[in-house]
Amino acid sequence: MELSESDLAKLKILDEKTEGDYEAFLYDCDGTLADNMGAHTLSYKEVLANHGVDLDGNLIQETAGWPEIKVFELINQKYGVTLPASISADKSAVFAAKYVDQTRPIRFVVAHLQKNVGRVKIGVVSGGSREHVLKTLSVIGVDVEKQVGAVVCAGETPRGKPFPDPFLAAAKALGADPTKCVVFEDADAGVAAAKE
Repeated sequence: MELSESDLAKLKILDEKTEGDYEAFLYDCDGTLADNMGAHTLSYKEVLANHGVDLDGNLIQETAGWPEIKVFELINQKYGVTLPASISADKSAVFAAKYVDQTRPIRFVVAHLQKNVGRVKIGVVSGGSREHVLKTLSVIGVDVEKQVGAVVCAGETPRGKPFPDPFLAAAKALGADPTKCVVFEDADAGVAAAKE
């Protein structure tokens, strides 16, 4: 993967901020490793239009990092609808069919992950489904089997982001002290979870 001058400058900053005696780096997927938040918004809009909902795309940006089921609960409340239980699967199907292969890596973050394999343990913590996250990581060039020691996704802990449960589960799966982990996040919910 070729890095631009801007990417190299950002990578240098990440390197400087992550020097030290850390045991693990925990990366969010969508919006942190993968440049795909716009595609997720389009997927939500498309599937919701089929149910008569004209979604304000800002809602998806505001709920970035939340488990999809929680986003749909908020949509039900905000728009006064009752979406079917299959809505999350429907949204995932639209994303997989139309958008996942267009996902691009956020190069300097992916480069940071890859250059630290073997130096620290690597985990990916996401509010997305396991199927979607694994496909996204593959598309952006992250080899889960060789580079990632733990993946924690939506629904795999009692509470999702903004609670710390997913990050604590990843640290435990990696055998890392949570106080010696660095979290990489783009969304407020993930940042709040990491601070816990």
